Amino acid sequence: MSSAAAPSDLNPVSPENLSDPLPLYRELRERAPVYWSEPIHSWLVTRHEDVVAGFRDPRLSANRTVFFEHQVQSLGPDSVSAFMRVIRDQMFMKDGSEHIRLRRNINPGFTAQSLDTWRPAIRRTMEQLLERVMPRGRMDLVKEISYELPPLVIAELLGIPAEDRERFRAWSKPMADFSSPAPDADMRVLAHEVNRATMAFREYLMAVVEERRRAPGRDVLSQMVSAEEDGKLSTEEVVANAILLVFAGHTTTTDQLSNAVYDLLTHPEQLQALRGNPALLGQTLEECIRFSPAVPGIGRVAVEDFELRGQKIRKGSHVMFLLAAANRDPEVFSQPDRFDISRDSAQTRHLSFGFGPHQCIGSGLARRELEIALELLFQRLPGLRLDEAHTPVRHHSLAFRGFSSLHVRW
Repeated sequence: MSSAAAPSDLNPVSPENLSDPLPLYRELRERAPVYWSEPIHSWLVTRHEDVVAGFRDPRLSANRTVFFEHQVQSLGPDSVSAFMRVIRDQMFMKDGSEHIRLRRNINPGFTAQSLDTWRPAIRRTMEQLLERVMPRGRMDLVKEISYELPPLVIAELLGIPAEDRERFRAWSKPMADFSSPAPDADMRVLAHEVNRATMAFREYLMAVVEERRRAPGRDVLSQMVSAEEDGKLSTEEVVANAILLVFAGHTTTTDQLSNAVYDLLTHPEQLQALRGNPALLGQTLEECIRFSPAVPGIGRVAVEDFELRGQKIRKGSHVMFLLAAANRDPEVFSQPDRFDISRDSAQTRHLSFGFGPHQCIGSGLARRELEIALELLFQRLPGLRLDEAHTPVRHHSLAFRGFSSLHVRW
């Protein structure tokens, strides 16, 4: 495969480009908007209009099981058998009518009306986390807020005891590591860990599903079990998609909250504007999500040969939509590299939650968590600032971007 030649380093997983991908995004958008990247064996798509069209294109499938199997093909077919068994039943791996069926039967728990009933629980949880750290005057935001809030909220949403959040973390991390391995990762180790975590997660949720059959509640998992009893979902689909909700909701919201706080603290004039006008919170949130998305890229697989901007995409090829690059497309966003919480609605067409049929089903929950978290953080900790005694520690990959450590004080 070939693509437009460019003199710069266009390796998306080089240490330099992972650390600061903005120059790469800019060059790809301008010179090679559809670019074959040999290091990751994938096409990179960076322009906003192409990503939007790609999410709608039936020639690009969400079913990436072959991609995951290829990652560990040298390890044998059973190396990630439990993991593969689960993801094959997850809605983000489905197309067409199968995707619609799964989403339709999971969606009732994620309507705006349903999610608004959980606002008090989100607020109560966030207040409890803040009360625990406020007397200290400093904390690692990632460890004590960002990493704590999402699993607690998801535990409420699924009706699972909050004390099991430690298990959620232990099971979610191997899934994140395997879904987006570091360039030097030992795939044998990652495969073993993700398989082990998946088996434990599945066993745990099977027991919870059985409990919900006996004593249903008003939680999302009970609604999914009800769909199972009506013959609309299988037990395996209920468990697989509950795992998806826990993993996706935990990993991405954790990173997005840390990214948002960092961007506000490093743009004091924007934070001052928000403090002066709390009505800007909604716009602020959308700008944070646009500017530093927790998920910078998402993949698709070509199911037939076709051409895009003069490049021949072959059947079976992996195509990566670089959402973070599309979010800074100057054809859509004025001054795209400027962090500006005053952007009007026409300037908030970011793609951080995807687009079209596969737009993130949990985006409404994530927005409510982030909105309440940011409101209370800056309200209860008016002197919040970065702790100069500690350097922020980022983690980077093509699929996830956030902080491993972000120390703040007040």
